[in-house]
Amino acid sequence: MSNKTVRDSLQQGIYKVINPFVRFLIKLGLTPNAVTTIGLILNIGVAIIFIIGAEKGNRGDLSYVGWAGALVLFAGLFDMLDGQVARLGKMSTTFGAMYDSVLDRYSEMIMFLGICYYLISHHYFLSSLFAFIAMIGSMMVSYTRARAEGLGVECKGGLMQRPERVVLVGISAIACGVSSHFISGDYKLFVPGISFHVFETMTIFTMPIAIMAVLANITAVRRLRDSKRALDEKDREKEHSHKRAAAIVALLIGLASILIPAAKTYAKDRIPAPSVINEVDTFPVPKGIKDMMFYVQRTPNTNTIAYELNFTKAGALDEENPIHPFWIRYQEGGMRKELNYIQKKFAYGLHVNKLNLNDYEVRFVSYAKHAMHLKKATDGKYYMFTDIGKKMSVLKRIYIKIDGGTFWSPNVLYIELKGTDVTTGKENIERIKP
Repeated sequence: MSNKTVRDSLQQGIYKVINPFVRFLIKLGLTPNAVTTIGLILNIGVAIIFIIGAEKGNRGDLSYVGWAGALVLFAGLFDMLDGQVARLGKMSTTFGAMYDSVLDRYSEMIMFLGICYYLISHHYFLSSLFAFIAMIGSMMVSYTRARAEGLGVECKGGLMQRPERVVLVGISAIACGVSSHFISGDYKLFVPGISFHVFETMTIFTMPIAIMAVLANITAVRRLRDSKRALDEKDREKEHSHKRAAAIVALLIGLASILIPAAKTYAKDRIPAPSVINEVDTFPVPKGIKDMMFYVQRTPNTNTIAYELNFTKAGALDEENPIHPFWIRYQEGGMRKELNYIQKKFAYGLHVNKLNLNDYEVRFVSYAKHAMHLKKATDGKYYMFTDIGKKMSVLKRIYIKIDGGTFWSPNVLYIELKGTDVTTGKENIERIKP
């Protein structure tokens, strides 16, 4: 039976034991994130016990180590509970998984902080160094998995995963504390011919940490090696698929060079050429806006900016802001929405300059080259006049064809102006290449 199978079997056995308690927590209304937070608080308690033991206990008093070990195991139980609460309570979320991972790292580093503090305070310098190396290995085991999975590779192998590390620290700490009660915390074992002791009571706690320091870093390196193998295979498959796609494209181009001329000849002789439909003609036309002067549409979607007259409460045209632009969000059910500050100041807003009574010069803030004039005509109504194809026209629509770029620097292919000739009443269309 493989290590993975044994580990999974043990995990499933533990779940059967703790599931009744998990259901009890769900009935109490605890969420997975709350359980994870409790685990972090308990690990802070572990560090506090170690720190108190360092400050108030003496070198031979290892009871603090034992109590801290018991709390480590209790906190580790909550490590398993949060996942089960999420699964059994059907409360799994993507953020919950991230929250669990982040707080697990905090919990482990806080625990090692307490251990290192205790060991350094009681002059176990070499052991504190191993504890620090074990912390590095623990972090790298988790990081290599997270980074590999972020690149699309599963990476879960190794001996010293988090449950194993928690159990090893907890049991060894308890064993150290219990042993000190029977053989004393100052017990030392000497071997004839060796000037220093080869064993002392604290070794029961520090030796497993030294072993963890080695195995955790070996696990991280093995995960890195396994990830390299999987990522290299993934790169080879990607390269192979690119070559295959290139071959298919070449084949299609070859077939097209043969078939298209023949198809054109056949179509010319037998099928009339279809008429070309302008893309903008498929866009919706704003309706039901009483005082709309014109509207702007642009790729890549049908959302439209409408420009209507802006009247004061007294019913007069607002001389400071005679035009009010707003969105018609066709992709959100045709709802009306105000432009935000950036859209007004840098994109679709207007710069208005009053020239005379009922006469305003209007220019776009993003394209000031083309002037428009808001004027009251002889029929008493306002219209937006502008040159379209060198003919004075009443502006109705502006269409902007955009092909990529960014909000601040879009790649505008052309701007299409559409309106009605004031002399003939005919429709005018002009395309401007900015």
